[in-house]
Amino acid sequence: MSPVAALRALHHDRAPGDPLVLPGPWDAASARVFEEAGSPALATPSAGIALSLGYEDGQVPPGEMFAAIARIVRSVSVPVSADIEGGYGLPAKELVERLLETGAVGCNLEDSVRGEGGGEGGGEGVLREPAEQADFLAEVRAAAGDRLFVNARVDTFLRGVPEVAAAVERARLYVAAGADCVYPILAPPEALPALRAGIEGPLNAVAGAGGPSPQELGKLGATRITFGPGLLHRSLGALRDIAGELV
Repeated sequence: MSPVAALRALHHDRAPGDPLVLPGPWDAASARVFEEAGSPALATPSAGIALSLGYEDGQVPPGEMFAAIARIVRSVSVPVSADIEGGYGLPAKELVERLLETGAVGCNLEDSVRGEGGGEGGGEGVLREPAEQADFLAEVRAAAGDRLFVNARVDTFLRGVPEVAAAVERARLYVAAGADCVYPILAPPEALPALRAGIEGPLNAVAGAGGPSPQELGKLGATRITFGPGLLHRSLGALRDIAGELV
């Protein structure tokens, strides 16, 4: 089975309470740790990679992002999906080819245009028109064929639109355009059952410190769990403790 077929298969036929858990490596060393722990696949966070490279989220030049993704892919044997933000303004065909050159077999594409500091955790940003985003996703699907697993991020909750119906409307358009999975980022846990009922196919939820566990999110309807830059922040917390002891 090819890596992209393996990644796609991991998203289907999952029991409630047993979602696909995809840790988010920010460099080759963290990717190896997650693989050695038994992760069947990985999903890079743009914010985590940005921090590891000395940038704010959303400010990494595309060439540096693709190079970082390639280093992560080379370091492990499991499939890797990559957060490529909004696509860096690249035409769909070029975006797909540059991503495939890294060895990644999946991607996240978000549906808002970031303002200053508008990354995983918030900041200013503007939602794209859903039909415009669906057209872009359709172009990506046409260029990629079956070579990429496409996770379409829905930014309504992130951008201050709390109605579940708005997220479902976008998600349905994106699935119709060829997305394999949808990701209503920062959807509150209590919204997951309604999202699950309204959206066909795999549903991505983010797990955060102090929130429901991946298993609990799975019982609420999530198929796939990612962490954004959360695992890097937890690692940095441990590193600060060590540094404090040294200093």
